[in-house]
Amino acid sequence: MTDIEVQVDVQLTSNSAVDDQMKETLLLLADVALLPPCGDDASCSCVEVRQLERGLQSMQLQLQFLLGKADYLDDLLINRQCDPESQSPTEEVQRFLFTCQPYFNYVESMARKNASPHTSLPFEIHTRLLDFSQQLCDRLEQLVLTCASYNLICFDDAESNSISHFCIGQSQLGWLRLTVFRYCKLMPYLSRVDTGVYKRMRWNVERLREDVQPLQQDGEEREEEPVDDMEYYFLCCEDVPNSHADADGESQSASDGDVLRVWSIGQWVQVFPDTNTEDIYDWIMCEVPQGSYLRLLFLGGDEPSSCSATDQLLKLLLSRHDTE
Repeated sequence: MTDIEVQVDVQLTSNSAVDDQMKETLLLLADVALLPPCGDDASCSCVEVRQLERGLQSMQLQLQFLLGKADYLDDLLINRQCDPESQSPTEEVQRFLFTCQPYFNYVESMARKNASPHTSLPFEIHTRLLDFSQQLCDRLEQLVLTCASYNLICFDDAESNSISHFCIGQSQLGWLRLTVFRYCKLMPYLSRVDTGVYKRMRWNVERLREDVQPLQQDGEEREEEPVDDMEYYFLCCEDVPNSHADADGESQSASDGDVLRVWSIGQWVQVFPDTNTEDIYDWIMCEVPQGSYLRLLFLGGDEPSSCSATDQLLKLLLSRHDTE
């Protein structure tokens, strides 16, 4: 299997007709990505151009359908209308978040292939696909916040009606499998300790054996085998003292006040229980694991989009892998 071919791990059920259409669309885009690049030595035929247009148009139509569904749920929440025989608006929202995950998976799986040096997917296609993902992510976040504004859900994970975050895609790039989560609002990095650090996104990173082929070999299907435990990375922000503020508290920088909000990408580092301990009682008695935040990449004072932040993390992971 070539590096550009789509590897999608869909873990949630979805409408079979829509699911099959997404697969056909992504395979179409993958076929186009394997074609020689356009330029002096190669030219794009009319057939290839039509294939690109068909693939993107199909993904855009599916996006419009999901955005329309989000608008419909918004109306339900605002008007407090609900069919007695159907689910409550809150349950509908929760179910809709799961329904959107296959779309995120397909779009992210294709678009993130551009992080590979072997990819020939046109940059314009890469950008359009990520824009589709970003549009849906922003709309779902708005929908959840609307639901919370009517006190129909909360962001406390200890509560049964909590929706603190939702999945915005899973993709695989060679030895790396990435599952991305978006927090609907800034959440404390640790639930029971005020560290001054607040999380906005989480990436579950699974490192796979590079010599294991994910699809059929010798007529049998094989699955990737992780070589390490799951690693967790976060997009976080924290307020730091503004060194440019004068004695009267007036800021000389772009941000007002005595503090500046700084964004960074960092890694969860387990503190307790010790990951190397053989004492199982440490894990049994620990209700909530404790960890520290290892800052790896500073992003400045502007919050990045979810797609941009994932791009930055992928660059970081690939550069660290090349130096190992």
